[in-house]
Amino acid sequence: MGLDNLFEQGKSFTVTVTKRGEGRRLDQFLSETNLKLSRSQAKNLVQKHLIFLNQKTAKPSAHVKTGDIVSGTLPEPEPLSLKPEPLPLTILYEDSSIIVVDKSSGMVVHPAYGNRSGTLVNALLYHCKDLAGINGVLRPGIVHRLDKDTSGVMVVAKDDEAYHHLAKQFKNRTVKKVYCTIVYGMVSRDEGLIDSDIGRHPSERKRMSTRTKKGRPAVTRWKKVEEFDGATLLEIFPQTGRTHQIRVHLSSIGHPILGDPLYGRKGRPGTIHDPVLRECVKRLNRQALHAQRLEFTHPRTGERVQFVSPMPRDMEEVLEWLRSKSEKEK
Repeated sequence: MGLDNLFEQGKSFTVTVTKRGEGRRLDQFLSETNLKLSRSQAKNLVQKHLIFLNQKTAKPSAHVKTGDIVSGTLPEPEPLSLKPEPLPLTILYEDSSIIVVDKSSGMVVHPAYGNRSGTLVNALLYHCKDLAGINGVLRPGIVHRLDKDTSGVMVVAKDDEAYHHLAKQFKNRTVKKVYCTIVYGMVSRDEGLIDSDIGRHPSERKRMSTRTKKGRPAVTRWKKVEEFDGATLLEIFPQTGRTHQIRVHLSSIGHPILGDPLYGRKGRPGTIHDPVLRECVKRLNRQALHAQRLEFTHPRTGERVQFVSPMPRDMEEVLEWLRSKSEKEK
């Protein structure tokens, strides 16, 4: 793919398709140039008729050919309209390019319409005076997410260059993610791989499911760490990043995460016979899932870096009870 001239946001650009780009969708082609657009951003700009194929409007799904001319103008970054809020924020690392945080359970990552406060983004805007208005007004710097009630390590970009560098790493699956979770039941094998497509549940729109006609590939590797009577501590190594992937996959093999309100019928307090464990899961009041380690290439230095978040206290309390019960039964 050839790029006739580099550009700055707000200025026009022209891209000539070379043989290497032959047959690509227009939005995919744009995401693979030096324009530093994600595929979703490219799709949005094409749909808004801000990008043209051979000087004509086109669909994002249009396939490009060698010699085609793709041109347009990228809009200036939208000014941030969210309110910075002095919320508690555990920072593991920060420099001029990135900030790595230990997200607490119960905190939503970014605002949505009707929910514009109390989020990680609100906290970041208060803390990071240099956070750029990238990736849209509501998600500045957000390159990946954790569910509201999942705790652990997250990296956020502080400028456009870092954002696109990190987004590419997540897309190419070179970011290594390790989670820990406590699941319902005693897992028989020491390790395993779940390779099941994930898509929207056919009848419940808030849920994802492996039983779907339009699923996307999803792969989760797991390893048993510790086994108890009625529960198991696992390490999880997701190879893809689908919505609710770990929760859906573990539920699909009969071992839902303890406390999961959406996918964990077997692991909810009402189904747990042991009164003390039932009380522990009630106090947990969330799915027992924690993003423990995150490894990626630093967008500025090029070095591989790794950040670790210790087991949160609420999950540790559940493990302490499970261990004490196991000791008593020996």
